[in-house]
Amino acid sequence: MTRKMKKTIIMALCMGALSISPIAVRGVDAAMTFTQNKDSYAEIAFDTLTIDLGTFSEKDPVQKCTFNFTNEGTAPLVIHQAFASCGCTVPKYTKTPIKPGCKGKIDVTYNGQGKFEGKFQKTITVRSNAKNNVVRLTIKGHMTK
Repeated sequence: MTRKMKKTIIMALCMGALSISPIAVRGVDAAMTFTQNKDSYAEIAFDTLTIDLGTFSEKDPVQKCTFNFTNEGTAPLVIHQAFASCGCTVPKYTKTPIKPGCKGKIDVTYNGQGKFEGKFQKTITVRSNAKNNVVRLTIKGHMTK
């Protein structure tokens, strides 16, 4: 590759980065508006961190539960993601910002179909813009024949 070709490629990359930068910066600014002020923050407080689904039959393998939470902070709370430790557990969460003092929920569905009978424990990781930005929730239970 010639020196002129290298220079052209570098200039093209720089121009591309410069053309994208303002958009990316505006997006970051918009996302950060909730947490920029040191006196303003979101704080997620769950009613419980563990739900015991109890004992249930293999004939009824789909179990559901809900984790309720409150934004105890002074800025809107945004949940960025909630994911489970296993594909048999599916969380669905409030996608809109939760105002200070307001409530939200994470619905969790466990599907034990095709799983071995016995005790189980699954973890749901919740990431948000809160001061406590990573929270781990747990479901557990016992599936019998």
